[in-house]
Amino acid sequence: MTGGAGFVGSHIVDELDAAGHDVVVLDSLAAHPHGGPPWLRDDVELVAADVRDPAAWHRALRGVDAVCHQAARVGLGVDFRDVGGYVDDNDVGTAVGLRALHDIGFGGRLVLASSMVVYGEGRYRCAAHGDVRPGPRTPNDLAAGRFDPPCPACAAPLAWAPIDEDAPSDPRNVYAATKLHQEHLCAVFGREHDVPVTALRYHNVYGPRMPRDTPYAGVAAIFASAVAKGEAPQVFEDGGQTRDFVHVRDVAHANVLALTIERPAVGPLNVASGTPRTVLDMAGAIAAGTGLEPQVVGGGRLGDVRHVVASAERARRALGFAAVEPFDPASVLDAGVPG
Repeated sequence: MTGGAGFVGSHIVDELDAAGHDVVVLDSLAAHPHGGPPWLRDDVELVAADVRDPAAWHRALRGVDAVCHQAARVGLGVDFRDVGGYVDDNDVGTAVGLRALHDIGFGGRLVLASSMVVYGEGRYRCAAHGDVRPGPRTPNDLAAGRFDPPCPACAAPLAWAPIDEDAPSDPRNVYAATKLHQEHLCAVFGREHDVPVTALRYHNVYGPRMPRDTPYAGVAAIFASAVAKGEAPQVFEDGGQTRDFVHVRDVAHANVLALTIERPAVGPLNVASGTPRTVLDMAGAIAAGTGLEPQVVGGGRLGDVRHVVASAERARRALGFAAVEPFDPASVLDAGVPG
C-alpha cells in the first residue's frame, strides 16, 4: 500500500487490517514532517521511504500478492511552476514502482488511485446536437461570469449528464495529465505482464484525515481549513459547480473490494456517491452551525471545470460497490484516529 499513511490510503489500511490482511505501507511521511500521523497503526509494517526510490519498492514488495498505489501529489497546486513536482511524484514514482514489479516478476493484482479529473469537463448535452464536448474555459470567460460552457456547435446552453468510463479523456490541468499517464503506464504493465489492473477514478473525496492548509487539496479541505480558522469559506464562480462528493470510507471500501474480490475488475471504474451536489452546497454544509456563511467571490481557477458528475453503474456491476455513507461534511474536521 503506497501512501498508506495518507488521507485515503490510511482508511484502506484500516479496513484491510480489520479484515485480517497483512499490510505493508510504503509512505515517505512527507505530509507529516513531525513524525507519523496519529492514525498510523502500530500493527502494520511501515517502509518510510519515497516511491521514487527503487530500493524502497523492493523492500516493501517482499512477499506481497497485491499492490494498492495511492501515493500521489494531488490538487491543482499553486500554478504551472509545480509541473515538475507533479510529474516527479506521480509519473516517475509510478514508473519506478512498475519497474520494481517487473524486476520481481510480480503476478498479483494492481489497484491504482486515479481520478475523475482525467475526463476534464464532464458530460454535456445540447438540445440540438446531443452529446457534445465543450472546450476549456478562458480567463475572460471566468472574469465575465460565463461559467457554464456553451455548445461548441451552436453556443446554446448545455445540460450536464452523468459521465461514464467510456468518455474520452481530456485532462485540463497538470495533476489531471499525470493521473491519466499513471493509468496508461499501469495498463501497459498489466498487458505485458498479464496482471489485472483496476484504475479507480475517485470523484471528490472528503472525510476524516483530509489534509488542511495546503494548496494541494480538494475543495472540501480548503473550506474546512477556512472554517477551522474561523474564516468564511470562499467559493469561486457562483457556487453552482456540480460535483459528486464521496466519503473516504466508501472510497476505501471500493479499494478493498478491488483488491479482494474473486474475479478482479480490469480497467477504469468511477468511485462516487451517485448523488450530485454543488460546491456551494458543500461549503454551506461544512460551515453549518459555526455562524459563518460561505462567500461567493466569482472568478475561478484555470484548469478547474464546471460540472463533473459520475455514473457509478460500472463499479456496481464489476465490484458490487455502492456508496453507503451519509453526506457528512462535518467529518472533514475529524482526525479519525482508530480506536
